[in-house]
Order: sequence, then C-alpha cells, then structure tokens
Amino acid sequence: MKRLAAKILSTSFGIGYFPVAPGTVTSIAAVLCYYFIPILHEPALLLSLVALCTVVGVWSGTLMEKECGEDPSIVTIDELAGQWLALVFLPDGWVAALLSLLFFRLFDIAKPGPVDAAQRLPGGWGIMADDLLAGLFANLSVRAVLALLVLFHLWPSV
Repeated sequence: MKRLAAKILSTSFGIGYFPVAPGTVTSIAAVLCYYFIPILHEPALLLSLVALCTVVGVWSGTLMEKECGEDPSIVTIDELAGQWLALVFLPDGWVAALLSLLFFRLFDIAKPGPVDAAQRLPGGWGIMADDLLAGLFANLSVRAVLALLVLFHLWPSV
C-alpha cells in the first residue's frame, strides 16, 4: 500500500507516466491549475501546497529511487512544487504565468550552479531541492523581467 501511494503521489497522480517530457507536462499542468483555480493565487495556500508537495516528495521520491533508480523521470511531484513556487506572489495574468513556466523549465533543465549541486543531495531530498531552487530562481527572474517592463512603461505598475 505504501509503494502504491508513493507511485501515485510522486508521479503527480499519473502525469509522470506521460510518454514525452513528463516534467514539462507536469509544469504546464501546475500553471493551468494555478491559472484556472483562483484560490491558488492566495500565497499562503500556494506556499502550503509547496511545503506539502516537498514533504510528500521527499518521502515518495526516496521510495521511488529505491525501486526505479536515481531521480526517475516518472517522479514529477518536484516539478509541481517547483512550478508553484515559481508562481508565488506574482501578479495575476497569463504573462506572469507563462514567464514563470519558461524560466522554471530553463532553470530546471539547465541546472545552473546551486541547482545542480542541490540535486546531488541523497534520495528524495535531491529530487525536490533542485526543483525548488529552480522555482525560486524562476520567481526572481519573472520579478526582474516585470520590473524592467514597468520601468520602460511596457507593463502597468502594481
């Protein structure tokens, strides 16, 4: 029963089994949930979901690594948590949501410096940590882009 729960949760309720780019598909699903479920725009709720996904991801990711090898591609709860972190406190609207997706995927795939180092942590910690850092970097990058757009009067100031 524990293994079944780990499979369901770690794969983001099966999205991780998508045959092509399951991490990207999970990230898109996270953005769509955020965009179409307005209550997720509440930062406290979104941060709580990130924390819950992190705890569940460390547990289930560790079990899945024992069964499937190091950082299995079907484990996508890390993309869910990282993408939601990339969206926290951003202004509503499709531009910020799309930018968060693009930056999150960029940092998750390119794994610059600390993101790469974080994935070397053992078990589920490594699975989750690199995506959480990628989400943080994505969030900060979106903020920087939006600030530049405001500065040049290309985006309404908030």
